[in-house]
Amino acid sequence: MKKQELIHLHGLLAEVSADVEAHLGSELDLSTYEEMGVRPTSIHKSKTDHKTAVFALARGITDDMSEDVEERVPAAAD
Repeated sequence: MKKQELIHLHGLLAEVSADVEAHLGSELDLSTYEEMGVRPTSIHKSKTDHKTAVFALARGITDDMSEDVEERVPAAAD
């Protein structure tokens, strides 16, 4: 993936995290991501920095969502 594509994905995930927070009515635990200091607008940061930030942001979003799941629903085709 190119750096420009990673930055775009980073921006999309930032929007998703804001939407999830608005939907939940509480803040996500994104402390690992926030400590990195890499934002989608940090275009001077390296490709590796953005890749690490994308993974940290995605992990923060999905970890919080997985806590809300009480019971797994088996997949079934109709």
